[in-house]
Amino acid sequence: MWLLLAFLSAFLLGFYDVFKKKSLKDNAVIPVLLLNTLFSSLIFLPFIILSKQGMIAEDSLFFTHSYGWAEHKYILIKSCIVLASWLFAYFGLKHLPITIVGPINATRPVMVLIGALTFFSEHLNTWQWIGVIVAMIGLYLLSRSSKKEGIDFKHNKWIIFVILANVFGAVSGLYDKFLMASPENGGVGLDKLAVQSWYNIYQFFMMLTMLFLLWWPTHKKTTPFHWDWSIILISVFLSAADFAYFYALGLDGAMISIVSMVRRGSVVVSFLFGAMVFKEKNLKSKLIDLALVLLSMLFLFIGSMQ
Repeated sequence: MWLLLAFLSAFLLGFYDVFKKKSLKDNAVIPVLLLNTLFSSLIFLPFIILSKQGMIAEDSLFFTHSYGWAEHKYILIKSCIVLASWLFAYFGLKHLPITIVGPINATRPVMVLIGALTFFSEHLNTWQWIGVIVAMIGLYLLSRSSKKEGIDFKHNKWIIFVILANVFGAVSGLYDKFLMASPENGGVGLDKLAVQSWYNIYQFFMMLTMLFLLWWPTHKKTTPFHWDWSIILISVFLSAADFAYFYALGLDGAMISIVSMVRRGSVVVSFLFGAMVFKEKNLKSKLIDLALVLLSMLFLFIGSMQ
């Protein structure tokens, strides 16, 4: 069950990347990210209020636990980690083709794997190790393909931004496992919906502060902001993708290393849109890179069935 939820999350995450790319076209990053956190917060706010009023039963899928500062401090740390990842990711995606960013993002689980092996004693079988190695080969080939578009992985700051986004994203994934795990298993044991709801709310206030301190004083000299309906769709698809992701992590036997790897299958959706809608270049060589990523997903799926 947790594996199917991971695949569902990957599918939804692909559309999230597409709408994110569309909304950032000739648009200011910080206001777009602020609105994303606002709409995401509004999606979950009713669950918080209705749960507090006792109008949602505790055994409901949408019940949101109320916590004190002892628990909220962990969620606040989650918000800081995710926001750092998003800031780097949004700026990187704005300046790079989505057919390059997608496959780079697909290698994030390698970082999560190292952390899972180190901190959670997860063990991979032969099939899963083959999947990881194939994914790393795909990243290497992608770095070669990108040079045809004048993008040097070693000297392009937007590539560095995307890589940093993935580092923070990997830390966030490992931290999620810590938050979801029971105290008996060395975790905090927080409710998944409470984490998803409150980290969005905390991020909204952080972004609101950044808007007035960093963007507003110089907004007339930088890229202007314009409204795009795809901004709402960013929040809708991200919230749905994260809901499936957190639910998967909360199930018995769920492995963060595998869930994280499967979620990167979102590259299929973003790649297809990059080719058909955004008309990006050098698709033939990138298609080989994508094929390797998909092959790695297949190996991981086979390995998880052993």
